[in-house]
Amino acid sequence: MEFPNQSGEISPQRKLGRGKIEIKRIENTTNRQVTFCKRRNGLLKKAYELSVLCDAEVALIVFSTRGRLYEYANNSVKGTIERYKKACSDSTNTGSVAEINAQQYQQEASKLRSQIANLQNSNRNMLGESLGSLSPRDLKNLEGRLERGISRIRSKKNELLFAEIEYMQKREVDLHNNNQYLRAKIAENERAQQQQQHQQQMNLMPGGGSCEYELMPPTQPFDARNYLQINGLQSNNHHYSRDDQTALQLV
Repeated sequence: MEFPNQSGEISPQRKLGRGKIEIKRIENTTNRQVTFCKRRNGLLKKAYELSVLCDAEVALIVFSTRGRLYEYANNSVKGTIERYKKACSDSTNTGSVAEINAQQYQQEASKLRSQIANLQNSNRNMLGESLGSLSPRDLKNLEGRLERGISRIRSKKNELLFAEIEYMQKREVDLHNNNQYLRAKIAENERAQQQQQHQQQMNLMPGGGSCEYELMPPTQPFDARNYLQINGLQSNNHHYSRDDQTALQLV
């Protein structure tokens, strides 16, 4: 960034390219404010990058000339300041780095224990236990949370049930179609077997399966006046012999 001098002109050194900037207070109020905004944003960005890339605990506090506060901290500014005070106080004493880390771990462990206790109390309250310490407002909030949770559970259950019913209906249609197909195949096989059996029976008949019947030669025409039925003769003339009964002619 190029800054004009007090006379408002840019120095010849700045015209050729980026060079060293003289570190001193900028007299121009506008330029000073612009420089403050740009340098502040760059400083906050660098602090963020340092905390992310190096996993470092960073806390940055900036006050403008008007007294406005700008801060950044990946943990908390207050916690970082307390850690800084403890580090400074421990550095004056004979404490070692291991003791400082142990104290830090103890603080984190106490925070985690408090969070676990809060979660356990919340779970007991959701189950309807340990409600004596809750106020009416807390009980109302808990009731609303339970109702919202139950409504979500019911909607999810209904969704799963509808999906299962739709799947079973599709399965029923598929089974019905398969059943109809199998029935058709069975009927087709039965017809084929019947035709095969019929063809085998036709092949077993004499003459290669051709139904040819020989006609008897024509005999003498039957005359009812000359012949009587044998059955009639047998019923009326029992005293005739078998040879006489075979053929009787009327004179």
